[in-house]
Amino acid sequence: MSAPLDLLIIGAGPCGLAAAISAQKAGLGARILDAGAVVSTITQYPYYVSFFSTAEKLSLGGVPFVVATDKPSRRDGLAYYRAIVRHFGLDVRQYERVTRIEPDGAAFVVHSETLEGERRATSARAVCVATGYFGSPNHLGVPGEELPHVTHVYHEGHPAFQQDVVVVGGGNSAAEAALDLWRAGARVTLVHFGPTFDKRIKPWVLPDLQNRMNEGAIGARWNSRVTAIEPGVVALAGPSGDDRLPARFVYVMTGFAPNMELLREVGVPVNEETGIPAHDPDTLETTVPGLFIAGVVVAGYDANKVFIENGRFHGDKIVARLLGRPVPPAPRLSAELDT
Repeated sequence: MSAPLDLLIIGAGPCGLAAAISAQKAGLGARILDAGAVVSTITQYPYYVSFFSTAEKLSLGGVPFVVATDKPSRRDGLAYYRAIVRHFGLDVRQYERVTRIEPDGAAFVVHSETLEGERRATSARAVCVATGYFGSPNHLGVPGEELPHVTHVYHEGHPAFQQDVVVVGGGNSAAEAALDLWRAGARVTLVHFGPTFDKRIKPWVLPDLQNRMNEGAIGARWNSRVTAIEPGVVALAGPSGDDRLPARFVYVMTGFAPNMELLREVGVPVNEETGIPAHDPDTLETTVPGLFIAGVVVAGYDANKVFIENGRFHGDKIVARLLGRPVPPAPRLSAELDT
């Protein structure tokens, strides 16, 4: 191994990139390792989705994010963050999965493996875990969930044209998938264990979906749970008893949770109820000195608390801690500014 890096960041999402930029601007040496491509979480978004935030609040390192519309698209975001990596010359090692973080005196040894199977070890004085959440979906835990016609990621509705489909969930992802599938000509039924949609549905999505349900274009089974998935069928338990819905495709839009195994293995306690790793909220340093968290990992199971627009400033807190400087105040979210 070469001399230790000042900061090794695990995860090349927007928050990981922002942390590397903060370190670089402060004169620190930083490297990013990611199991997939740069901003791989965004690659998992529906193809035609637009961000909730404006482009200005998704920008990094003071580089303007310029688009012709009020909200950037998935494609806009991918192009912008690729440009950010080039602009700052960030040291990003794509397709290199971190397998273990090992404390080594006043530093860490981070073990990783490339896509080709090469095993590597990198020494760093500080490590930041910014791994996002898309790699670990919230499973239903029912028989048949692993079948090939079942997915936890939604891209587009075209393959479901004139097919029976079931969408499981009551949040934004489920609502938007149901609408997009209906517009693509699918016969859609939404299944949710609660009595109605979650409270945080985007305000421009909810009326559209409710109107489609009121007119009978999209079906809904409230207070119902999936008990099994079979080829062509979804079994339910609901207020009227057991039922079976035809479904050539099943979209399980129940969200994701950050994978905390790297942190647990190195000795960071994780709250079982909230999923939040033990850390100082001001500096984002965990109970293991020199080990930090950033992005949605900070929020545990409630990923809605951290977005790109506030997670992009986590790197500033970490760098302030590393340099012994005052921690900058946290920004307010767009949703908070609107209230």
